Amino acid sequence: MHRGPKGGEALEDYFDVLRFGLPRPPALAHRLDRDTTGCLVLGRHHKALALLGRLFKQGKIGKCYWAVVEGRPDADGGRIDIPLAKRDDTQGWWMKADSQGLLSSTIWKVMGRGSDVTWLALEPLTGRTHQLRVHCAEMGWPIVGDNIYGNAPRTGGQPLHLHSHEVTVPISKNKLPIEVIAPAPASMHDKLVACGWEGEGN
Repeated sequence: MHRGPKGGEALEDYFDVLRFGLPRPPALAHRLDRDTTGCLVLGRHHKALALLGRLFKQGKIGKCYWAVVEGRPDADGGRIDIPLAKRDDTQGWWMKADSQGLLSSTIWKVMGRGSDVTWLALEPLTGRTHQLRVHCAEMGWPIVGDNIYGNAPRTGGQPLHLHSHEVTVPISKNKLPIEVIAPAPASMHDKLVACGWEGEGN
């Protein structure tokens, strides 16, 4: 999302093309992990950003992620309540399960099953860094392609199979919430099909 301490390309570099006549480009209302695809919410001006910030903080913005995980969860759905904390000060944003950490909750539901992978819908009720990745790993079914919390190699492995599929934003009191769906990336198609996905619209 942002240019890191080592510099390099960042998504924000391209926001100027989204000005659509406004004097300034839009800005991020939240963030996705570097390797996560899908829906991203931007604010076009300070007032909008302030409102979106309040909605995120109050938990009023609905978020549904798709993930393909290794293994086969025993149940068809449930809730994960595992507190999270930073792993240590040398590991940047890497997180760990920690009974003394911040409350972290995720609703999960099986969307389809393959022979050795499972397609999940994940709804984070809290917004901790790497929450979905750590929760899935702690449950014994890490996300495919996760090279921090899962079994993927540090380099050269398949991409992270985590996708921000849908966002619901109640931006106005007098109008229906805005609902946006992002198509699954091509990098996830093979594993999704193996779990019974039949393409967009499923």
